[in-house]
Amino acid sequence: MQTQSPRSTAIADTTRARRLRRIRVIALGLLVIAGCVNYLDRSAVAIANAPIRESLGLSRIEMGILLSAFSWSYGLSQIPVGMLIDRYGPRRLLTIGLCVWSVAQAAAGMVGGLIPFIGARLALGIGESPLYLAGTKVCTAWWGPRDRALPIGIFNASSALGPAIAPPLLTLLMLAFGWRIAFIVIGASGLVVAVAWHALYRDPKPGERPFADTPATIADSEPTSWRDLLRTRTSWAMALGFFGVVYTIWLYGSWLPDYLHSVLHLTLRQVGIWAAVPQLCGFGGALLGGAISHALGRRGVSPIASCTRPLIAAMLLGAAATLGLAFCHAAGPAIILASLALFCANLASSCGWALAAVATTSGSVATLEAIQNVGGSIGGALAPIVTGGVVQATGSFTPALVTGAAIGMSAAFVYWIGVRDPNARTAL
Repeated sequence: MQTQSPRSTAIADTTRARRLRRIRVIALGLLVIAGCVNYLDRSAVAIANAPIRESLGLSRIEMGILLSAFSWSYGLSQIPVGMLIDRYGPRRLLTIGLCVWSVAQAAAGMVGGLIPFIGARLALGIGESPLYLAGTKVCTAWWGPRDRALPIGIFNASSALGPAIAPPLLTLLMLAFGWRIAFIVIGASGLVVAVAWHALYRDPKPGERPFADTPATIADSEPTSWRDLLRTRTSWAMALGFFGVVYTIWLYGSWLPDYLHSVLHLTLRQVGIWAAVPQLCGFGGALLGGAISHALGRRGVSPIASCTRPLIAAMLLGAAATLGLAFCHAAGPAIILASLALFCANLASSCGWALAAVATTSGSVATLEAIQNVGGSIGGALAPIVTGGVVQATGSFTPALVTGAAIGMSAAFVYWIGVRDPNARTAL
């Protein structure tokens, strides 16, 4: 039998490495672009808060309901969509999701009242539900267990980069064409991304993963049922903890523009500039979260601890910043505190997504991500309603921010006491 020469083997290995690198770059690049468009669409209502309220005659409570509508359908879709991704792969599900959410976003620019607007936001939530589950599944498929945190962190950073781009971009579009045209334009951009994703990305074939040739990783690919996942304390702790992480992000994501306008008395143009600063800091936090988890894992810290340690520290620091903002009424310090809070919350979010990728087998990653993100979605749904209701009832953002700080501290505590190594799972 003829065997390959060492030179032939080296050439084959080099070719395979280049091909793998190209697949990873394309996949991660498309996911980041999709994530930015995703958060442009999510953020649009918050950025256009004042013009929409004026155009449709909405109160702050009604605006809070509209802002939260997305999160309810998004949350309810998580577990079934996660199971579908684990079964059919991220390529199909994300293509469908991109098309659905893009059409829903464009439709929101054509509504004439609160009820159809809520319907469009509910459809947006369903369409966007596959993105972060599919993205984590992609990172799990093409990177090994100790290397996943960094690409997941880069991908998750799009959840802060999108909101950072949104204020100046949407403000320019709104000032030039009005909020309705702005919604239609960003909806159309999502359809372009859908075509690119379907054309350029493919799921790995059996045996093609670069690390699938060891007994440990073969065992790791075996799925765990969602019922078994729900029997573990870690799954519930991740869902409850992520509630606090996403509550904090949506507290700022949904009401920061209105806070800058009504409390700090910035003009709409100024809001478009200054609302981007905390979100840019959030982008940095998301990138750093993945990098820290990756570095800790490389230094021998367990995959679980490399995610939970920076997550807990970030939530405590972010809660302190939110508490400080509650009693700060000067523009400069307020923007600094909001920036620190979003930096920490997005760092924690990045670590949370990386945690789910190592807290179960790779065959069940999307399902566990979905369970975690149900908790996050409930937090994201309640933050706009609770904040809007409290502000309207009290005439002040102070109690709403104190509430947010308390929830952030509670989330850190839940992660500290509840998350355990998956190899020693604790049943409820």
